Amino acid sequence: MSIMGTRVVRVEDPVFLTRGATYTDDLTDERLTGALHLTLVRSPLAHARITAIDVEGAREAPGVVAVITGADLDLPPALLFPAANKAMVRPWLATDVVRFVGEPVAAVLTEERYQGPDAADLVAVDYDPLPAVIDLKAAASDEVLLFPEAGTNTALGFGVEDAFDETLFDGCDVVVTREIVNQRLAAAPLETRAAAAVWGDDGRVTIFCSSQNAHIARDEIAGWLGVEKDTVHVILPDVGGGFGAKIGADPEFALVAALAKRAGRPVRWSESRSENMTGMGQGRAQLQTVTIGGSRDGKVQAYRIDVLADAGAYPRLGTYLPAFTRMMAPGTYDIPKVESRARVLVTTTTSTVAYRGAGRPEATAAIERAMDLFAAEIGMDPAEVRKLNVIAPEKFPFVTQGGVEYDSGEYAKAIERAQEAAGYAELRAEQAARRERGDARQLGIGVSSYVEITGGGAFAEDAAVEVHPDGTVTVLTGTSPHGQGHATAWAMLASDHLGIPIEKITVKHGDTDLIPRGSGTMGSRSLQTGGVAVYQAAGELVELAKQRAADLLEANVDDLEVDKSNASIVVKGAPGSKSVTFAQLAEQEKLAVSTTFDSKKPTFPFGAHVAVVEVDVESGKVTVERIVTVDDAGPVVNPLLAEGQRHGGIAQGISQALLEEVVYDEDGNPLTATFADYGFPSAAELPSFELVDQATPTPINPLGAKGIGEAGTIGATPAVQSAVVDALSHLGVRHIDMPTTPLRVWEAIQAASKGAK
Repeated sequence: MSIMGTRVVRVEDPVFLTRGATYTDDLTDERLTGALHLTLVRSPLAHARITAIDVEGAREAPGVVAVITGADLDLPPALLFPAANKAMVRPWLATDVVRFVGEPVAAVLTEERYQGPDAADLVAVDYDPLPAVIDLKAAASDEVLLFPEAGTNTALGFGVEDAFDETLFDGCDVVVTREIVNQRLAAAPLETRAAAAVWGDDGRVTIFCSSQNAHIARDEIAGWLGVEKDTVHVILPDVGGGFGAKIGADPEFALVAALAKRAGRPVRWSESRSENMTGMGQGRAQLQTVTIGGSRDGKVQAYRIDVLADAGAYPRLGTYLPAFTRMMAPGTYDIPKVESRARVLVTTTTSTVAYRGAGRPEATAAIERAMDLFAAEIGMDPAEVRKLNVIAPEKFPFVTQGGVEYDSGEYAKAIERAQEAAGYAELRAEQAARRERGDARQLGIGVSSYVEITGGGAFAEDAAVEVHPDGTVTVLTGTSPHGQGHATAWAMLASDHLGIPIEKITVKHGDTDLIPRGSGTMGSRSLQTGGVAVYQAAGELVELAKQRAADLLEANVDDLEVDKSNASIVVKGAPGSKSVTFAQLAEQEKLAVSTTFDSKKPTFPFGAHVAVVEVDVESGKVTVERIVTVDDAGPVVNPLLAEGQRHGGIAQGISQALLEEVVYDEDGNPLTATFADYGFPSAAELPSFELVDQATPTPINPLGAKGIGEAGTIGATPAVQSAVVDALSHLGVRHIDMPTTPLRVWEAIQAASKGAK
């Protein structure tokens, strides 16, 4: 019997639930003995010239070993995203101009951590304020330039050189246009950013840090420091959440390494929650203008999306994400004509990076809102409009107007299964009854159909599997878990080939010396690349074991098979004959295989969500009563892990629709810099999730698996937003931007009552 597809309990959890994890800030590694503690002096202004920095008072404070400014560092400013405007570089410590609240201006090194904040308060910085640029349209006007030498606030453009086709919507009976805000979000991992660095006598630096990818972190830090990659050794302890914001390294990590070299001692850094909320890369932040056209019988004929995206003060990975938004613009729909473009702008705010879904949720939110607007305009049920326009299953593989080839899909089936599980017809009847009665609590039903790209841009992954003489197994992987359950799933994949119990299998990751190559964990890529690589390596190890066992068993290799009951090689169809275990083969000679799996293509998981909300029309309060989801990521290795990923994603998707938003005032001051100010869900704000299973395999890898980590987020957000609008549609409300807070909902009701939409 295969272990695949069974609900194996996570092997990681006993440590987390008893001793507790060892995060970067918890390390007691002897190499960090005597480490200094770094405290950063951060700008209180969003945009200003620095006219003077006085550090003398801080240098006299108790425990202070050094106070460093940008003028003291021999590190040139860095272009954090290579494709961005080359003038938009970030200094390690600002010397001339600050461009967002929280930008580091000086570094204080102290013997004890508690001494740092007091000393940092003694660093006196004189600022000459400059105008803040918060609004994307204001940034696009270039009236205030963050980088005058660039001559523009545009960090990067996608398709902006081409004019839109003025005839795109010719022949459409109905054309609807709407400006949509996909708001800025904080990743808010429970573990904030942290790093520690120590230089060895061999001239190499070892960096411990909280990251989703040791290898990207190594390469970025080496580039920023101007040293060879093999000079940098990155080790990842346990990582307390990432959600995309911890892909690779942060500039602060390189600064920690540079200061450790300067001081000749190890240096440690861990930020506070407020620092995290103002300094860690944030997500989403798009202003979208969507236009959709079609016939009154429900067929969509043309779609356009025009995006202004916020890069924040210094372009990072978020600069590229609108490319994914454009790529996935048509969603699940077979739309004959699609146009898209995106302009990425710098503003006096925190830089944007990847956040769960990274460009794909933005595309889905836009097309799903457009489909609802179109359905409302022609008076058709939104679920029926979707089913009428989705790509038919017989058309796969299907090349979309976004220029990508979808591998497989059953989009209409997913919508129908979600409707059936939700009792869609009964919900509509209940909604009609409430409207007829004029209830204060109105029912809203939202439907979303989504497809996403997973594993995009990182198709290959390395893995190694070794069986030891004592019968235990070590798996080395280039992926890097931070809650996904890789130790369990990867052990299952190896066990399925070898028959060795998972409790004897140890999965190792996150050490660039132990595992020299890897692409990490992001973009829902892990199972379809890293997991498949482990599965492939274990299969290759079986073949190696057969070759070695052939002589011992006096049999042809083709006549041998694995007896999983005792992890041995036996002759097929010869019960009771001689056998040799993997452990016995390992006693004679090292039994190990290293391999690389390259899918060469991404996969395209998909699904459909139905959200049911109640909206109090007197107060504007929204309550999510139900959410029913079909998230199809192909065959599932471990349902327990897959459901956990779905739960987490759905929670974050609901949270964006209802609660979360990073807010700045007109001067660029962050108003959501703590969990007291930033809307953050607890179990009390969330319903029980109703999960419907569906599995459509991909031909891209031998497991048929697609990514699942971000799916719930992508489908839940538009379903909940649509449900809120749907609850109020009979009152004339056509759109409410996220988050659909009570105030925003109440204002929409009031505006509709006065004839505005």
